[in-house]
Amino acid sequence: MKKMKIISPLIAFTVFTITVKSQITNPLNTAKDKSSDRVNDKVDQGIDKGLDKVEGVFKKKDKTKTDKTSKDTATSKSGSSTSTTSTSATPTLETYSKYDFIPGSSILFYDDFSQDAIGDFPALWNTNGSAEVVTTNLYPGRWLKFLMTNSALWTDSLLKLPENYTIEYDAIPIKDNQNNMAGYDFRLIQSQNTRAYDWGAIPGKAGLLYTIEYYGKPTYRTYMNMEGGDGLGLDGGNDDKADYQKLDQKYHVAIWVQKSRVRIYQDQNKVFDLPKAFSLSGIKMDRIRFEEGGAMISNIRIAVGLPDTRSKLITDGKLVSYGCYFDSGSSILKPESYGTLKDIAAVLKDNPTVKIKIVGYTDSDGDDATNITLSKNRALAVKDALNKTFGIDNSMMDTDGKGKADPVSTNATSAGKAMNRRVEFIKM
Repeated sequence: MKKMKIISPLIAFTVFTITVKSQITNPLNTAKDKSSDRVNDKVDQGIDKGLDKVEGVFKKKDKTKTDKTSKDTATSKSGSSTSTTSTSATPTLETYSKYDFIPGSSILFYDDFSQDAIGDFPALWNTNGSAEVVTTNLYPGRWLKFLMTNSALWTDSLLKLPENYTIEYDAIPIKDNQNNMAGYDFRLIQSQNTRAYDWGAIPGKAGLLYTIEYYGKPTYRTYMNMEGGDGLGLDGGNDDKADYQKLDQKYHVAIWVQKSRVRIYQDQNKVFDLPKAFSLSGIKMDRIRFEEGGAMISNIRIAVGLPDTRSKLITDGKLVSYGCYFDSGSSILKPESYGTLKDIAAVLKDNPTVKIKIVGYTDSDGDDATNITLSKNRALAVKDALNKTFGIDNSMMDTDGKGKADPVSTNATSAGKAMNRRVEFIKM
């Protein structure tokens, strides 16, 4: 069963339903509140199920289908794979019309567990519990599977994060030991114990807690750990059931930090927008971790250096983008690319005399001929989207693809390969 953690709150924020919790100073009260929350959540879940039966709103599960391309990003591997996925109607760029997330351009941390053996604990992480790298018939790729109570897994080395950065990961919620959806916690913290595990009701010096409760509801908490163990902050929840996560479904979570502002996205939706999340001076996050529940996670990407698109493209003459997303081995542009393409299109519309060349690149995986073809087709897909979705005239754009040529990083590591998988926009 997913355990609720009570953490004293730090920010106010206008999304859906906000619940403000009082400060916690007594460990016994903390335990009582946790127990009460668990009971209340279970009752709520039972009521919801009862209403579902009365209203006859049970939905049949989507039939699984074979997908010959791995669900990944433009930073995904250049090869292809076959897997069974459970999915609903395929989203389009138009369904992401309000999606304004743009990923950072310089990767600080990347892990898809491709360099770890199945059954092992991954090299870039640490834990006080247990987890293992697995494959699943639900979705392609390698995943880090965990099911934890009073334990966590975290990035082993400290992250050197500036004021502006992005965090992305894919997650598949799984069952707990009672055969219910376990839910999970994602935490971004400023560590106190830099070599091991920060624990307690208010871990680290400060942090952001993003929780998927066992019934799928997303919540957030932000906090500052003060002397004596008390926390300052606010917390809130999202009551839009369209944003509830479901068991065995894959979700792409993106977190965009801009100084004090934090935005959290799930697939095409912005579920939280916190303008003053990290408003206190001296707060600098340095670690991410997953805890208190169960999920399979992969494609964790932390990047900095959000591009000044206008300056890079018009003044410098070249924009390197990691925001054009593709499935592995596929040239079908994923709708998560909307925010990046919209940004580029705005610059082109403001500069109608400028012509650009769109060039695709892959990593070194796969044979040369396949990678050349793939990179060319991806560049064409980007051009087609800019034309059909954003109205950029085809005469302003040319395309090319260079496969694994001109790498910008090593192909010996997952992070290096992720840097090499890119789309460049070059002023002609």
